[in-house]
Amino acid sequence: MNLRYGMNPHQRPATATPVDPTRRPFRLLHGDPSYINILDAAAAWQLVREAANALGRPVAASFKHVSPAGAAAAGPIDAVMARTYGLEPTTIGALTSAYVRTRDADPKSSYGDFVAVSETVDAELADLLRRVVSDGIVAPGYEPGVVSVLSAKKGGRFLVVEADPDFQPPLTETRDVYGLRLTQPRDDVPLTREMLSDPQLPASAVDDLLLGLIVVRYTQSNSVAYLRDGMTLGIGAGQQSRVDCTQLAGAKVDTWWLRRHPSIQALDVDANTKIQDHVNEQIRRTAVEGEPLDSADRTRWLRRLDQVAFVSDGALPFADNVEQAKRHGVRYIAEPGDSIRSADVLAECQRQGITLVRTGVRLFRH
Repeated sequence: MNLRYGMNPHQRPATATPVDPTRRPFRLLHGDPSYINILDAAAAWQLVREAANALGRPVAASFKHVSPAGAAAAGPIDAVMARTYGLEPTTIGALTSAYVRTRDADPKSSYGDFVAVSETVDAELADLLRRVVSDGIVAPGYEPGVVSVLSAKKGGRFLVVEADPDFQPPLTETRDVYGLRLTQPRDDVPLTREMLSDPQLPASAVDDLLLGLIVVRYTQSNSVAYLRDGMTLGIGAGQQSRVDCTQLAGAKVDTWWLRRHPSIQALDVDANTKIQDHVNEQIRRTAVEGEPLDSADRTRWLRRLDQVAFVSDGALPFADNVEQAKRHGVRYIAEPGDSIRSADVLAECQRQGITLVRTGVRLFRH
């Protein structure tokens, strides 16, 4: 497959070639992809397929620059999501709910995203995608008429990719870097609920932690994820310092929760306002001290957030990650363990009333 260009427009020509010419993981239905589009489609599809199989529900992901901005399983949408995206909570379909919950986690980062969903795209989801800014989608199939609706986006430049749900990648991965060829086994260690067995974990927390493990598996390291009710609230990716990653993702959690403050929701919105402009105004208001929220209002509201799960792709090296996570309503943590200060991390979790699960599995991605 000829690509529009490589990672940057000056890197031409660029191509994508199947390792096995007799079996392709994707079929391009519309558009002219770039190198990064292919990377996003490949990682995003693997995430939603793995998560849907693990959770038994439709899953969506929103990818930007080879990391998810959000991911979620199908579930209820709250009043904020319904109002923001112009949807009826009682009639919304499962697949559309999964994407709304995905995009609402970090809608600023999801602007211009590559979408992945685990199920066949229906007309309802296509209508929503028609109204938001995104660059492409990968899915296992499309209902009749949906491809033509999506193909009209972006002046006909929207990418529509069909994944082969039965495709299994090779057992080894190879990458050429600066004259060196690196080869390793594909990271296919199973991520299951059994890894998270702890009598103190409610079933909902187990599912949140399991989704979080799958999310960080496909996120550029260092990575962490905050989750609640089957959806990410904040994802931190690619930071050299894990506590910086924890803080950045925590700031996204705060923004998500502050958008639900009654004073933010009471702001007048013109019926003709575009979805992204509405979201941007919500986010701007959450960051402004004073009207509509003063410092005391913000603090009181943020303290109400609870039952949040937190997942780290690598061992927490210091207890400061636990301290930061607790500020964002975290009650449950999953991490590999086996750092030289793992005892300190456990002690801090016990002090903060957080249930800690050690998976023994590191999930770095570079």
